[in-house]
Amino acid sequence: MFVRSLLATVLLLLTGCSDGTPAPEPSGPGDNNAPSMPMAEGLNTDFGVDGDNKVIRVGALNDESGPAAAIGKPYAIGKRVLVAQVNAGGSGLLPEGWRIEMVEKDHAYNPQQSVQAYKEIKDDILFLATSFGTPNTLPLLPLLQADGILAYPASLSSEMAANRNTPPAGPSYEIEARRAMDWVVTTAEPASIKAGIVYQQDDYGKDGLNGWKKAAADHGVTIVSEQTVAPGQKDMAAVITALKNAGATHVLLTTLPSATGPILGTAAQLKYMPTWIGNTPSWIDAFFAPEVIPSAVFTNFHWVSGLPYWGEELPGMDGFVAAFEAHKSEGAKPDFYTMMSYMQGLVALEAAKRAIEADDISRGGYQDALGGISGFTAGGLLQPLSYDSLPFVTGTRTRVLKPDFEKTSWSLVAPYADAGAKAEGAETAE
Repeated sequence: MFVRSLLATVLLLLTGCSDGTPAPEPSGPGDNNAPSMPMAEGLNTDFGVDGDNKVIRVGALNDESGPAAAIGKPYAIGKRVLVAQVNAGGSGLLPEGWRIEMVEKDHAYNPQQSVQAYKEIKDDILFLATSFGTPNTLPLLPLLQADGILAYPASLSSEMAANRNTPPAGPSYEIEARRAMDWVVTTAEPASIKAGIVYQQDDYGKDGLNGWKKAAADHGVTIVSEQTVAPGQKDMAAVITALKNAGATHVLLTTLPSATGPILGTAAQLKYMPTWIGNTPSWIDAFFAPEVIPSAVFTNFHWVSGLPYWGEELPGMDGFVAAFEAHKSEGAKPDFYTMMSYMQGLVALEAAKRAIEADDISRGGYQDALGGISGFTAGGLLQPLSYDSLPFVTGTRTRVLKPDFEKTSWSLVAPYADAGAKAEGAETAE
């Protein structure tokens, strides 16, 4: 009865309420054959830029009502915080006097709706500050290429780094999965490890699966069970039963939080406790709250990621937290995805700043400006990001963390390392 109640609570939370206020709808499509805004003297613009009034209009395709809304809602807040910071003046993120207007759409994690929303706003924007989710971004690729628009993806799929129009901001899910297996083989003899995986039925899931299988083959580890889940799937009994019957000792979760909670809850109910390792999108900071899921459910859970966590002692963290506190919407809480969205937005603004300084903030000029960025760290928050060649190099090192529920933070299990390296385990922070 405990776990049934637990699962009901998890599912209710993961479809939760929005902390942000939707932005106004766009006024209407622009003219593909003419600049969409006036041009200031000496400044080249075309779509989404009012050079005379120093306004850049950008789009955001969010998920605030679909199966990934537990991530999508705080992710949307991150961009709103950044926009408010710039528009308040004095941030230095854009040349002084420049402002941003954001046009937001909710595609509800539906690829068809993503395409439709893109078509509705594409003529009114310079770029997409957010395109949320791998399966909702990939169908946009031919449209982005035809329109010359960059879309910053809320995705770390390997496919993103391979396309000039979808610059990511961290190591891929495949790299994370390979690093996870590298760590697993430091904890037990490879011959004794029976690996399993639960992966989402889309390109996000395939990326994790590919990395897990490649690393397993490299290390001589047998994968005994491969289970799939659909976005929004609630019943995990068959998935857990299959893993348990196969004797899987170490299981990678290439899942969304809406699946992670039910998976771990069902496993507890069936008294199945392997070592769990989750890709970046498998976790939400709401899991730190015991009223959401009792902490005991996460006893064997680990997180593999190449990204910082909230409050980590890094250059730039204090500045981000100060911006969040000053510009957050009512009810917004500290959240990893809000931070990640904000940091990704710093990349987009760096390119815009360079384009303005080069007197060319047309779509072509903006893309050229991004291509000039190499070794960008968002003030020390991110691994060096380089967009001067394809595939983009946006980090190769990931680490393994374990949730510390007493501190509402993380402890280090295995330090940053490239996939293929066998780093020694650790119990203390770096």
